[in-house]
Amino acid sequence: MVGGSGGQARAAVVGTGLIGGSVLLRLRDAGLDVAGWDPDPATRRYADERGVAAPDTLEEAVAGRDFVFLCGPLPTLAGTLTRVAGATDDRCVLTDVGSTKADVATAATAQGLGHRFVPGHPMAGADRAGLAAATPALLDGAAWVLCPAPTGMAAFRRLAALLVDVFHARVVPMSAPEHDTAAALASHLPHLLAGALAGTVQRAALRDAVLELAAGSFSDGTRVAGGPPERTANMLLGNRDRVLAELDAVRAFLDELADALGNGDAGALTGRLDEARAARAALVHRSYTTHRREFPAEIDHAGELAYLRELGAAGGHLTGCRVEAGAVTYTAHLPVAAPLG
Repeated sequence: MVGGSGGQARAAVVGTGLIGGSVLLRLRDAGLDVAGWDPDPATRRYADERGVAAPDTLEEAVAGRDFVFLCGPLPTLAGTLTRVAGATDDRCVLTDVGSTKADVATAATAQGLGHRFVPGHPMAGADRAGLAAATPALLDGAAWVLCPAPTGMAAFRRLAALLVDVFHARVVPMSAPEHDTAAALASHLPHLLAGALAGTVQRAALRDAVLELAAGSFSDGTRVAGGPPERTANMLLGNRDRVLAELDAVRAFLDELADALGNGDAGALTGRLDEARAARAALVHRSYTTHRREFPAEIDHAGELAYLRELGAAGGHLTGCRVEAGAVTYTAHLPVAAPLG
């Protein structure tokens, strides 16, 4: 991956927990010049022990970098963005890995950073935390949301190419509000529902008997309840309005199931469960068509941006982004039943 000065790209990761640490280790293994910084001195020492430069100050870690990944807790991102922006030059592409996007995108625009900040969210994780749990393979092949902005298409292209090259990512381009709406159902509500199920068992009179009988359905359905509660709370609060709106939809569907069960209506119960089965089957057996799309590199950003956002909203992703001879070419994949207009 070539950096802004024509040599090997230089990157930094600010916040080296599970996700940030995994980004850091993968960038190192890919041969990039990479540094990490974390507010915890013990974490910085551990990073150094794993063969990654971990300076004592954030400013030293990000100076002269081509890319900086902001990977701290959601409530800290806006402030960290301000600090990192002040310590890097204008050619440095900034991104984050937070699970909500609208607030940080708004903060970046307010700070005049829309031309070089690209909100991001890799859709991967684990029920553990910290750099000790990080692995270079955690994000391999993950769906990685990026939110392109009208003034930031050059930064989006550079970052998308890096993610595809280093992480083999499936880059999903979306607007920040559409990401937060989709993530409410795809990621945030599953944490809430897993917590509700596991919490109910914790309060049950026969808790230990339930856990003795628990098999795959309970284990799979409550896996994410094993994560750090503070991290999950930050995620839910950061997308509160959308999570609550989708929770209403889940309650409505659950009420339909409960009514069918209470009325002994096997047909209605089977019908609702069949709807659920269809969504699960679409996830497991997802297939795509592939196409390439080219745009002028220096003009028609509005058309390029509209195409990218439509692609993501339709469930598509990118596996290629190449800029040469005055043009940008995307390799894109769409679900079979979701053609672009």
